[in-house]
Amino acid sequence: MPMYQVKPYHGGGASLRVELPTCMYRLPNVHGRTGSPAPNAGHVQEESDPSLQALESRQDDILKRLYELKAAVDGLSKMIQTPDADLDVTNIIQADDPPALSTRALDLNSVLGKDYGALKDIVINANPASPPLSLLVLHRVLCDRFQVLSAVHTHSAIKSVPENLLKCFGEQTNTRPRHEYQLGFTLIWKNVPKTQMKFSVQTMCPIEGEGNIARFLFSLVGQKHNAVNLTLIDSWVDTAVFQLREGGSKEKATVFHSMNSALSKSPWLVGNELTAADVVLWSVLQQMGGCNETVPANVQKWLRACENLAPFNTALRLL
Repeated sequence: MPMYQVKPYHGGGASLRVELPTCMYRLPNVHGRTGSPAPNAGHVQEESDPSLQALESRQDDILKRLYELKAAVDGLSKMIQTPDADLDVTNIIQADDPPALSTRALDLNSVLGKDYGALKDIVINANPASPPLSLLVLHRVLCDRFQVLSAVHTHSAIKSVPENLLKCFGEQTNTRPRHEYQLGFTLIWKNVPKTQMKFSVQTMCPIEGEGNIARFLFSLVGQKHNAVNLTLIDSWVDTAVFQLREGGSKEKATVFHSMNSALSKSPWLVGNELTAADVVLWSVLQQMGGCNETVPANVQKWLRACENLAPFNTALRLL
């Protein structure tokens, strides 16, 4: 017996009829009042707006130029990373470029920092078994532009140093007070695997390697170069250190070929002025034994031009 009874909500024993919807919601026909489907509804209309066509054409042109620019940048990056590439990087320099060099005096405070009452002193540790000739050349160049207080010392671990290395800066007769000098240049002959440099002994890590130090010292000269020339200078310095000094006979021949090609277009390796590239490459060549019969003609002419300059001539006396 049921607990309670409920009257049925539909009449009698007839079946329940529920009208189900045929669609979720209805929208007016966008193809016309007749309600017939539009022809070719799945395709783009044949006629399009002229302004839209012009915009698409402009977009295609921009994308094409971007792809060409990307290909040019990729080729340039590969060329710079391989100094012995067949393509000559010097061809990139355009004739209408602005002047690449400015010999305006450099404010030492902007590079070495401003320290009131203290002389900015560059300290270099070098091994007497392999004198860094490029740094001696750059010391003379800096002396022509600044008042430089020079000093040479010997580390206690070194038993003996040749007399010419002890006097590599000449006879030092420093009669003026220390504060009247603009720059200090101290060379310490020490048993180090690589040449080291500091200009803030307490707050900086040493800069190692003759090439890296030469880059820094030459920046004090105040030369201004465009981006292409700066890349060429760095490439030549790396070539001197890693290919010419440490490479085999095949790599050295490739370097001489590249130098001969560059020097056929300008008196110096990068343009018409002396740069760090010339100084470092000259130093490495001298450490290798100097000029011989296998050196191309343009390179021999360049070597003679270097030796005619007073800073190079002074360094040659140490050999």
